[in-house]
Amino acid sequence: MGYRIVQWTTGNVARQAVPAVLDHPDLELVGCYAHSSEKVGQDVADLVGLARPTGVVATDDVDALLSEAPDCVIYTPLHFDVAEASRILGSGVNVVTSAEFLSGRSLGAEDRATVEAAARAGGASIFGSGMNPGFAQLIAAVTAGISTNIGSIRVSESVDVSMFAGDGNMDELGWGRPRDDPRHADDLQRATRVFDDGLDVLAELMGVALDERRCVVEFAYAVHDLDLPGRPIPAGTVAGIDLRWQGVVGGSPVLELHQRWVMGRDLDPPMPAEHGYVVEVQGEPNLRVKLDIWPHQDLSSMGPDDFHGIGMAITALPVVNAIPAVVAAEPGIRTYAQLPVVTSSGRIVARLTQ
Repeated sequence: MGYRIVQWTTGNVARQAVPAVLDHPDLELVGCYAHSSEKVGQDVADLVGLARPTGVVATDDVDALLSEAPDCVIYTPLHFDVAEASRILGSGVNVVTSAEFLSGRSLGAEDRATVEAAARAGGASIFGSGMNPGFAQLIAAVTAGISTNIGSIRVSESVDVSMFAGDGNMDELGWGRPRDDPRHADDLQRATRVFDDGLDVLAELMGVALDERRCVVEFAYAVHDLDLPGRPIPAGTVAGIDLRWQGVVGGSPVLELHQRWVMGRDLDPPMPAEHGYVVEVQGEPNLRVKLDIWPHQDLSSMGPDDFHGIGMAITALPVVNAIPAVVAAEPGIRTYAQLPVVTSSGRIVARLTQ
């Protein structure tokens, strides 16, 4: 018997999570929650863009879903709802989530305690990930496993995001805000506070206690007007963001989660993107590992939706693939530091070669 799974919401991440569940030999999709009344009663396949019906229809009846006693909920709304997640956990159902939750620090102490208490009361566990923050910190810790006397670890994400300018994930970052806006850096820190959770994960994996945390921000500005889908950006306003969440020991940053997001190349000052994820370990020896991600299909046949789908896939798969380990974990908030190595177990397929 496989693990019984409920998909919670049917947005962008769900479009990748649902097929990942259907393709997994040990997972069975048994339910789906939808906020929108227009989606209730529809087959999940129609809601996430699959050709074949799944036989599972969406509902907004939370009690009915939880009464089925699924093994795990894949919780993928854009934002984390403490009351909603706590209700699921308190019913005894495990949760994996991509909704801006890893350690719970970014929720604040009171809300984090609420989630932890609900999980323990229900005998359930909750695990949050995504690509970054999340899986990228696991990659960093594994990379550091071949170095000693480590002075610092940096994880960098560097991406031109102009193709996804209109995505809801971009709304709180402040694209198009005026130069030298005195409140922008603080607003950006609040909008990206889940990276503070990412520092927790990496620090725990590396066995280091942080003295303090810093958020360092730099901006670049559009040289000319940018007519981007869903988010036009006037010349002279913010079109590049360089963000560093730092974990500090003894006054020096020892852990750094570095994000560079740009809307194109014509920026002042220049802010080039490397298009990938880079781990740098300063130690003995020094290490540098770059993770490049590219599509399996012909680039010429791809549009913005296809590229966006890759981003959602690397967000969904870390949580879907963690389900067996999360179900087996002790109750409470769990991170990569408490789970066995999470990988795509059971997903190797034979391909014909010419």
